[in-house]
Amino acid sequence: MSDRPDIQPDPSMIGRLIRAPLVYLPDPPEMFRQRADRFEVLAAASDMAPYLRFLAEISRTQAALARSLPPTPPIPPEQVERARAGEMPPLDRAALPKSGALHETVTAFLSALEPVPLPGPAAGAMDLLRLAPRGDLESMLGNVVSDAIPFDALPPHLLLSAATQVHAARLASQLEAGALVRLQTGVCPVCGGPPVSSLVTGRQGAEGSRYAACAFCGTLWNEVRITCLACGTTKGVGYKHAGEDDNATVKAETCDTCRSWIKILYQDRNPALEPVADDVASLGLDLMMQETDYRRAGFDPFLIGY
Repeated sequence: MSDRPDIQPDPSMIGRLIRAPLVYLPDPPEMFRQRADRFEVLAAASDMAPYLRFLAEISRTQAALARSLPPTPPIPPEQVERARAGEMPPLDRAALPKSGALHETVTAFLSALEPVPLPGPAAGAMDLLRLAPRGDLESMLGNVVSDAIPFDALPPHLLLSAATQVHAARLASQLEAGALVRLQTGVCPVCGGPPVSSLVTGRQGAEGSRYAACAFCGTLWNEVRITCLACGTTKGVGYKHAGEDDNATVKAETCDTCRSWIKILYQDRNPALEPVADDVASLGLDLMMQETDYRRAGFDPFLIGY
């Protein structure tokens, strides 16, 4: 007589496949809180500790702001429907620099940062932004939404990027996931931006699936594995990593077709990995790839200048 339970198959499940969701929309307070915690953990064992702790403070401020701000006006339903019909992102980045709601978020973000000890360049950037005319702010926000941050004005743009992330994530969080459609490979279905990195997730219902991560609005979207997120090809895709550990949980996914690369994080092996924080903290991989002829395809405003 066997002690094993008599488990019968569920006939309704025969022939059915579980499909990974197209997107995971952000929960802004929780996303920024987790990012802040991850930056702190990574700082404890990094030569970049001062910068990572600064970004932890930025992320902590973003989390508090995302919790405390009054609700932002959602993207109009008719705009979402037009975007769906035209296979376009519903969040119009180009319209944000003139958005009153974004400017209010920038003001609130700068005020929330006042008690935080900041390095010299960031403190100077705070003063510049507080005194900047509306037109100058719109111009700088135009650089932020275009992922075209000038190298000679990094500190104020970094702060504006952080404030814009809060606003964009709050807009994204109000969307219905089912109203979104897949766009081109490597394009965020919410805001149309490029990924900061991608990750292989261990989430229940999507185990082993790959998601690209948007630093701008915080959306995760499903992408086919072993596919270049810059040109969409499946040919000539390879993987490189720093050090000698083949089981590294952060690697560079390279493409021999377009000669680009982007980081891939194996969150199924290490659930603590966070798309933005671990992108910054794995700067050594960027430095290694700079010695090759591959160009970085992922965009992270917190890594501009490195």
